[in-house]
Amino acid sequence: MKQMLNVALPKGRLGEKVYEMFEKAGFPCPDIRENNRKLIFENPSVGVRYFWVKPSDVAIYVERGAADIGVAGKDILLEYEPDVYELLDLRVGVCRMAVAAKEGFRDDGQRTLKVATKFARIAKTYYAAKGRDIDIIHLNGSIEIAPILGLSDVIVDIVETGTTLKENRLAVVESILPISARLIANKSGFKFKSECIEAIVQSLAMQTEERV
Repeated sequence: MKQMLNVALPKGRLGEKVYEMFEKAGFPCPDIRENNRKLIFENPSVGVRYFWVKPSDVAIYVERGAADIGVAGKDILLEYEPDVYELLDLRVGVCRMAVAAKEGFRDDGQRTLKVATKFARIAKTYYAAKGRDIDIIHLNGSIEIAPILGLSDVIVDIVETGTTLKENRLAVVESILPISARLIANKSGFKFKSECIEAIVQSLAMQTEERV
């Protein structure tokens, strides 16, 4: 029996896109396409086990060794700094981390800037580099309403199309950094399963180059 490679995929559209890339790389698992509520899918013939997890949890599963490899957004890697190898930029799930505020907002720099975000580390690093004093307000959802209700001056969040911002009369005032999905590996898992992982990296890298 083949040694099984455990792969943590983020639930949702991104995970489905990434699974297609793995399938193309020669690691299919037909069960995953069935309409069911299963979370773990195996294909012993090619030696792969996939499981769906919340996107923000992928890095935890990989860091702790429950998964050998996984796919996590660069935002998660920067925010939580998990002790994993970052192997490849998959060039999917492309968006950006940005500062947004009510239309017409100008930061006069006279007082501490109130920043609502779930990405506290990224926000702190960004503003520290600018020498700007900030007050972080940690929120987990509906961050866009914070400046509307006066809870914060700005938000730091992921922006994909900007539609949600426009609908709430907010606008991007500064771009912080580009974000995309990254292939990550558990450090000890990489040592023991390096041949298989490197073959996957090679195939996925060829697929990402086709997108350029």
